Amino acid sequence: MTWTVAPEPVDSAEAALLRRDYYGEVAGRYWGRPATAEEIDEGLTDDGAELLAAPSGAFVVGRFEGRAAACAGLVLVDADTAELTRVFVRPEFRGTGGGGLLLAALEERARALGRSRLRLDTRNDLVEARGLYAKHGYREVPAFNRGPYAEHWFAKELAAEAPAG
Repeated sequence: MTWTVAPEPVDSAEAALLRRDYYGEVAGRYWGRPATAEEIDEGLTDDGAELLAAPSGAFVVGRFEGRAAACAGLVLVDADTAELTRVFVRPEFRGTGGGGLLLAALEERARALGRSRLRLDTRNDLVEARGLYAKHGYREVPAFNRGPYAEHWFAKELAAEAPAG
C-alpha cells in the first residue's frame, strides 16, 4: 500500500473535495451532528484558503494507491515560523501512515522556505489529531492565539537538514 504526497493548488477539484470533507468533519464533530451542505459552503466562504499558496503558504494532497485521501496546508507567519492548518486524513485511510507523511512534507517545505518552527492549534475533541502531532515531535506550548476553536497549541522546532552527499 503506497502513499504519495505532493503540492497541489488548493482550488483543484480534488483539493476542494478534501477541504469540504475536512470542514464537514470538524464542524460536525463540534456541533455533535452532521454538518449540512449549506453549513459547509458557509464555512468555506472566506476561510483564508488563498493563504495556502505562494507566496504566503503551501498546500499538499496525499494519495493512497492513487486516490486523493488527505490534505494539509501551511501558512507563513513570520521570518521564523509557519503554521499548519487543515491537516486531514479521510477516516477510511487513517492509521495507514498518511498523516505522518503530510507532516513530513510540510516540515520539509517550511525548511525550504527558511522557517525553523512550525506551530498549530486544535480542539479538545480532535483526539486523533493531537495524537498525531505528539507522535511526530510536536509539543504542547502556551497559547499563541485566541481563536474561538483553539484549545490546544503545539509547536515543533525544525532541525536544519544535513546536506546530501
